Amino acid sequence: MVYDIIVLGSGPAGLAAAVAARSRDKSVLVIGRRWQDSPLAKAERVDNYPGLPGRTGLELLEELFRHASSLGAEFVTGKALSLLAWNGFSVTVGSQVFSGKALILAPGVVRAAKYPGEAEYLGRGVSYCATCDGMLYRNKAVVVAGLAPDAPAEAKYLKSLGCQVVYVSPRQPEGLDQDIPYVKASRLAVKGEQTVTGLEADGALLPCAGIFILRRTVAPTDLLPELETEEGVIRVDRSMATNLPGVFAAGDCTGGPLQVSKAVGEGHVAALSACEYADAQNNKRKEPQL
Repeated sequence: MVYDIIVLGSGPAGLAAAVAARSRDKSVLVIGRRWQDSPLAKAERVDNYPGLPGRTGLELLEELFRHASSLGAEFVTGKALSLLAWNGFSVTVGSQVFSGKALILAPGVVRAAKYPGEAEYLGRGVSYCATCDGMLYRNKAVVVAGLAPDAPAEAKYLKSLGCQVVYVSPRQPEGLDQDIPYVKASRLAVKGEQTVTGLEADGALLPCAGIFILRRTVAPTDLLPELETEEGVIRVDRSMATNLPGVFAAGDCTGGPLQVSKAVGEGHVAALSACEYADAQNNKRKEPQL
């Protein structure tokens, strides 16, 4: 199935976009972590959302999610690992690929500076997806840099493939297989020659053939390298359009103020713009070929 609109992000901006798009009768897929895991869910009291003062962040998100679900928005819990912009958009989540005509970026704030050597060796030993690339390292030594809640499960999967796994993170993770060695470290650097040869963890070298860096989210500029940013945020116009055709952005990823009302408003505008774009694409396909 090709969705009219794919939304990356299940926070207030993404959910508001889903509501607006479904109100225009567009098929919508929201890809992101569970809405309960949004930073907003931890807010004990939100007093600056117009008309609904005193709600908890969890209550606001639950209402937004319920509204979007009741209108028929579909949801996939997971992390977008790669994105192909050709004849629409194809987004990879684990081993699944989802296609859409327009794309809305609403990942929130992604504060994830790359480790030294990470960008240089991406695809040459550095991977962001154990499910996608694990088989390439069967029976080889790999390191998992665990920065996401699902990283221990990914490490267990790699071990099941026959990989010799070492798990590295700043603190002891919950749910890590007892048979997987754990190294506590926070200063990491990727080392290699033509391909990865090891991970330096707080000064100690861990020899390996592959490094799986598993963060909560992949930065939008990693998914779309040509995406324009300004001072660390995605650059958009009044219609929430980015510099890339068919790509829109909303919420904290476009800059401050980092407030729910701003995220919801931008999500709504981005969805309306994405609907117009999807309609234009549909009309092009209907035009007779001369």
